[in-house]
Amino acid sequence: MTIPPEGAVADPAYRAEDQERFVAEPAKSANRTAFERDRARVLHSAGLRRLGAKTQVLGPSQDDFIRTRLTHSLEVAQVGRELGKILGCNPDVVETACLVHDMGHPPFGHNGERALNEIASQIGGFEGNAQTLRLLTRLEAKTRNEERSVGLNLTRASLDACCKYPWPLGGGPERADGSVNPKYGVYGEDFEVFGWLRRGAPFAVRCLEAQVMDFADDVAYCVHDVEDAIASRHLDPALLDEDSVLEQVIASTRAWYGDSRSADELAAAFARLRAEPFWVSAFAGTRQDLAALKDMTSQLIGRMCSAVEGATRQRYGGGRLVRYAANLVIPAAVAAEITLLKGIAVHFVMAPREVEPVYLSQRTILFDLADALMEGHGTELEPAYREDWRAAGNDGERLRVVVDQLASLTDTSAHQWHARLCGMFSRLS
Repeated sequence: MTIPPEGAVADPAYRAEDQERFVAEPAKSANRTAFERDRARVLHSAGLRRLGAKTQVLGPSQDDFIRTRLTHSLEVAQVGRELGKILGCNPDVVETACLVHDMGHPPFGHNGERALNEIASQIGGFEGNAQTLRLLTRLEAKTRNEERSVGLNLTRASLDACCKYPWPLGGGPERADGSVNPKYGVYGEDFEVFGWLRRGAPFAVRCLEAQVMDFADDVAYCVHDVEDAIASRHLDPALLDEDSVLEQVIASTRAWYGDSRSADELAAAFARLRAEPFWVSAFAGTRQDLAALKDMTSQLIGRMCSAVEGATRQRYGGGRLVRYAANLVIPAAVAAEITLLKGIAVHFVMAPREVEPVYLSQRTILFDLADALMEGHGTELEPAYREDWRAAGNDGERLRVVVDQLASLTDTSAHQWHARLCGMFSRLS
């Protein structure tokens, strides 16, 4: 195996080109591998720090127990690193992908993402996964080439592992019903680096490390959202034992996530989970209850990961599984349980909040800020984004700069910018 140019010890399961960077860097000491450097760059990035003040499900100011995007990402990284390591993936590649998987998400969670997608509708829209790639390869300042910033300049394998949807808008694989997945992972402006990182990869196929990241995200998301819902008293778990409530939960699940899982499958999934001795069926907030709740989350994560590891090994056998040598095998029963747990959080937390006044307020903040920043002709942007504004050749490119700036804001700073800018511009008008 050829030693990568930066001088680190290579992982023999990965090719030399997997450890290349978009912009070659000077040789460094051999104390760390190229993949360890990737992980360190992400951990020290501003984009990761900002996740600490961005909404996961409930906003960070609403409760000091619930998870933010940052704590969620750390938990995804722990789950993904362990599962990837067991399967033979380089654990630093998987952890890097898990840490950054939500980095491109804007303030106010999915509500903010929908608002920015409307704001950017004339320039190709907004998608958190495509924004993540844009951050990693352009906006997060670490390395430059002759023309511009190339972001953190991660290795090819790490960047590829970060691509949950490795295709542009409308360019994904066709689904069984003839539709195309509305999610996507790259904007047209970023095709050059996307083509580089996907060199030799099958069309629209995710590498195994990306599949592990996606599964770890689903597991952490569904399990911890239920934990948060119970601990914050949005959900009394005893209600789930009422047939009428469970029917409503299943209906909400299918309305939110589609009908790929039948009502009977979801009911059977709940019956399996409810039969487990660790399932929490009552919660009063005592230390004993809190310990039982934490044990349930741990047991659920272990149960799901063990099932997937076993199914994947059964299909592919022993040895190290990396990149495109295997696909993660998720048993149908596990997939149904994940969907059902997501649906519980939807029914008791997410769906009721869709009609809360705060949702309209959040959207208004982002629309107002977009108008104010465009009317300000770039003067109110942060210095790095002012530089992008000056380099932009037309209004569409300038609007993309504004969207990049808005996506970088936290829930807290979005409120602060709105109080400052929108008040100022209303006085000038």
